[in-house]
Amino acid sequence: MAEIKQTSLPGVLEIFPRVFPDSRGYFFESFRQDWLDKMGVHESWVQDNQSFSQKGTVRGIHFQQGEHAQAKLVRVIAGKVLDVAVDLRKGSSTFGQVYSTILDAEKNNLLYIPAGFGHGFSVLSEIAVFSYKCDNFYNKESEKG
Repeated sequence: MAEIKQTSLPGVLEIFPRVFPDSRGYFFESFRQDWLDKMGVHESWVQDNQSFSQKGTVRGIHFQQGEHAQAKLVRVIAGKVLDVAVDLRKGSSTFGQVYSTILDAEKNNLLYIPAGFGHGFSVLSEIAVFSYKCDNFYNKESEKG
């Protein structure tokens, strides 16, 4: 089972899957819905995105507004990034507060970011392949940054 940590921002979770290394390499489950279910998160994922970036690239802070807001489950497939979530939910006790962590392909850690948060990352390694699940489809008119 994965280790799941509640971060300093309520609802933002960092997930550390169990990795099984052997002489051939390794195996791990990169996603299981029951990990999130156990934490009270019941998303229906509808879109997967992937990006490739070079060292020093900054992507974000991005978010979608209103009915197009997206929860995200993010991870790095290759490389390392400084990942940032910002609480943009007006009226939230943590409005404007930030959580950051290093997502690292060698650790295979993931970050769950609820709808209503901004998200971005900065590439720390020579390259990074970044992957994320979304619970809502991308809508250009609702995108902000």
